[in-house]
Amino acid sequence: MPPTGERWVSGKVSVECEDALAVYSTWEAPTVIISDGAYGVGGFPGDPPNAEGLAAWYEPHVIAWSNAATPETTLWFWGTELGWATVHPVLKAHGWTYRACHVWDKGMGHVAGNVNTRTLRRLPVVTEVCVQYVREAEFKVEGATLSMKDWLRYEWSRTGIPFQETNKAAGVLNAATRKYFTKDHLWYYPPSEVFDRLVRYANEHGDPRGTPYFSVDGKRPMSPRQWEKMRTKFRPEIGVTNVWNEPALHGSERIKIGAKCVHLNQKPLKLVERIIRLSSDAGDMVWEPFGGLCSGALASLRLGRPCRSAEINMEYYRLAISRLAGASSG
Repeated sequence: MPPTGERWVSGKVSVECEDALAVYSTWEAPTVIISDGAYGVGGFPGDPPNAEGLAAWYEPHVIAWSNAATPETTLWFWGTELGWATVHPVLKAHGWTYRACHVWDKGMGHVAGNVNTRTLRRLPVVTEVCVQYVREAEFKVEGATLSMKDWLRYEWSRTGIPFQETNKAAGVLNAATRKYFTKDHLWYYPPSEVFDRLVRYANEHGDPRGTPYFSVDGKRPMSPRQWEKMRTKFRPEIGVTNVWNEPALHGSERIKIGAKCVHLNQKPLKLVERIIRLSSDAGDMVWEPFGGLCSGALASLRLGRPCRSAEINMEYYRLAISRLAGASSG
């Protein structure tokens, strides 16, 4: 069924019966993007029959995500292991940095029918992945693009102050030179309060001809709040690892018409809520470009996040808004 252009709104959560490519430009910048689109298994009209077609399928969406994202944005990419591996080069080419791969273990109850492993020559597959990507901050300096780590060293070197003095500036014994200004892979992000001390010290004691130091506009130093917005949010939860043991949906949460499940791969709300909590605060914008039954919109509604969701299939769209309307009125 073609999209209708209909739009459902409840507070700051909206769902459109539209191709996401047609509406991205009207959406506010996201803090979280939940991608649960094509898997390359021919599971719905338009889904490529195999993983080979996924790079071309996703690229226009990846470009739109890249154009809208900020250094605070986290992308959660759902897919099969092979599907994700196929799309990863596209994500990397458009500026997304891999952070971690999370495995959804659905358990043996997910294996449908009699799987003849001898004939198929593989073990039963009971997993899929949800891969975390971020957009790392970049700084333009004299025609070059610097990473956050390199920009910190560049700005301090401009002051003329020895690097060993960063420890005094940060109020630590040796952690500043060892962690925040190291050249190697053991680099750490300076917390906002440490960054503020470094910036103040640099501008008070550095060569006055180079001020302001640690500025992106050449007019004033970056504030602690601006610095915090230079990387993605992450709220770790005790006991949560990168393996998510959660059965595939079979109970009352599974949307059905009669005895038939409507969506082949409806995600547990528990997992969708988890990834939103991990990477955002209340009030942060969530994007769900491939809504399906709009679990991302429902999770956002429950967690107090605004959300922009799109679903191109009219049948899924109407089932989704029925689901959301029941939650918003309850």
